[in-house]
Amino acid sequence: MLEIFIQSLLIGYSGAIMPGSLLTYTLDKSIKTGAKAGLMISIGHALLELILVMLFLLGVGKYLGTAFAKSIIGILGGIVLLFFGISMVKDSFLGKVSIDFTNEHNIKSGNLVIGSALVSAANPYFIVWWAAIGLGLIMNAYNTFGLIGVSLFYLGHILSDFTWYTFISLLVSKTRTFINLKAYKIIIIILGLSLIGFGTSFLVSSAKIVFHHENSINQHLTP
Repeated sequence: MLEIFIQSLLIGYSGAIMPGSLLTYTLDKSIKTGAKAGLMISIGHALLELILVMLFLLGVGKYLGTAFAKSIIGILGGIVLLFFGISMVKDSFLGKVSIDFTNEHNIKSGNLVIGSALVSAANPYFIVWWAAIGLGLIMNAYNTFGLIGVSLFYLGHILSDFTWYTFISLLVSKTRTFINLKAYKIIIIILGLSLIGFGTSFLVSSAKIVFHHENSINQHLTP
C-alpha cells in the first residue's frame, strides 16, 4: 500500500512543478493575499480532483477522453482563462491594482477555492491527464487494495499539490513586500498575458481537434 502512496506522490509532483495556468494563478493570488493563497488554492484543486476520482469510479472517465469532450473542455477552458488573463491586464493598466498589502482580508478564502477549481477545470490538459493517466492509476489502486488503495492514491496525489503550492505561496509572500508598485503592475501584466497565452493555446488545440475529427468523418463518408 505504501508503494501506491509514494508512486502517486511522485507522479503528482511531476505534474505540479510544471509551469501552467494554476501556477500562474497561484503566483498572482499569493502576491495579492499572502501565504494563505497556496493553501486555499490547493483545497479548491483537491476538491475538483476528488469529484473526478468519484466520476472515474462511476465509469465516466472513458467519455472524458473522447474528441468531443476534449474540444468542449478546451473551448470552455480557453474562454475562462482568457477572461482571467484579460481582467488582470486591464486592471493593471487602469490602475485598479494596489501595493497596499494590509488589505489582504478583502479577498475571501472561498473565492480562492472556487477560483482555483475553475482555473484547474479550465485546463483541458488537466482533464486529459486524468482520463489518460489518472484513470489507469486509480483502477490499478482499486484492483490491488479496493477503496483503501484509491484513498491512498488520492491522498498521495493531493499531498504533492498542497506541499508544492503552499511552498510557492510562502516564498512569494515573503518577498512581495520588497516589490514596488511599478514592478508589481508589470508582474500582474506578465501573469495575465501568460493566462491569455494558455487560453489561446487551448482554443487553438480545440479547433484542431474539431477540424481533425470532421476530416476523419468526411473521409469515412467519401466513397
